[in-house]
Amino acid sequence: MYNKLTANICIEASPATQNQAGLGRYTLNLIKNLLLCNSDYNYSVSYNDKNNAIIPTELTQIKHYSSELSNNWWRLLHALSYTNKRLISNHYQGIDIFHSTGHLLPKLDNVRTVFTLHDLIPLLYPSYHKTLNRIFLRVMMPIFLRTADAIISVSNHTKEDAIKHTNADPSKIVVIPEAVSPSFHNITDKVHLKYVRNKYKLPKRFILCVSTIEPRKNHRTLLSAFERLQKDHPDLVLALAGRLGWLYEPTLKQIENSSCHHNVRLLGQVSDTDLPALLSAATIFAFPSVYEGFGLPPLEAMACSTPVVCSNTSSLPEVVGEAALMCDPFVIEDWHTQLHTLLLDKSLQEKHREIGLAHTKKFSWNSVAMATSQLYAKLLQ
Repeated sequence: MYNKLTANICIEASPATQNQAGLGRYTLNLIKNLLLCNSDYNYSVSYNDKNNAIIPTELTQIKHYSSELSNNWWRLLHALSYTNKRLISNHYQGIDIFHSTGHLLPKLDNVRTVFTLHDLIPLLYPSYHKTLNRIFLRVMMPIFLRTADAIISVSNHTKEDAIKHTNADPSKIVVIPEAVSPSFHNITDKVHLKYVRNKYKLPKRFILCVSTIEPRKNHRTLLSAFERLQKDHPDLVLALAGRLGWLYEPTLKQIENSSCHHNVRLLGQVSDTDLPALLSAATIFAFPSVYEGFGLPPLEAMACSTPVVCSNTSSLPEVVGEAALMCDPFVIEDWHTQLHTLLLDKSLQEKHREIGLAHTKKFSWNSVAMATSQLYAKLLQ
């Protein structure tokens, strides 16, 4: 039995210090809300690539376990810890629980471990990953899941995938969905909205997609549907917000060769200060991803009162419920039809603004933090 007031819990923060899109947002929001809702534990954070790390303000006041190792060397060290756990255990002296929020779990001596499972893309869709990532995660992910004392799955769909494809122990898995940060809300200030449109060179009507540009996100289906939309909506713009990930060259080539390339905007990674206004300004939010372990961007768009059209695969139906219009991610005509209908029907837009905003109230980071804290307490018994 641990003394609850002195239990030391270390949370992997590398996704946040390296600004790793959805993983980074999950990690930072989890830590922020654990610090707000629970003072029973001593919290610390771990991260690698120390010299290039960007430390969020919220993490500056707690203990850090940092390493200068680059991502590749850090991954190798984690893998080798399964042959000799002393290789990394000394790095985490005095830890009672280590919580991995990324895709790495070290083998530690006398430390309870929690692994947040975001998805199983390397196992289910290996072609969507770079070769080294694919090999490493296909080998190590099942080992991480077997080793962890507890697994947080961000959706029921991801839990089922883990049981089916890695033989993960169902009794170790607890489903704790992600949530929407309060910073995502409907921006109605006309001056602010105009500023954001001008900054990103966007007209009054535009379709927005927010995601890293990589094959799994399936921008190519959306681009093809958008080309068909141009006949009836010649002034409409498609805005793609997100950094370049990997294997993105075919997507960029399709944009370059498209008949409507002049109406496609590559916005790059949009700052957190601009994103809520950009989402609020959009006419429609489109999310054609093939596979999501959770799929937070559609919920963030709904929180900004923007109607959503998204794929009907993986966890997305579970996450968006009845609040979004859904399409097969590979049927271009479905996307064209749904987007065209929504663009023309103001009442349908308003309906999905209302039900989408109401739907997001079911997801809060305080609830995520409380459920995670309860899991820590169970492990410490």
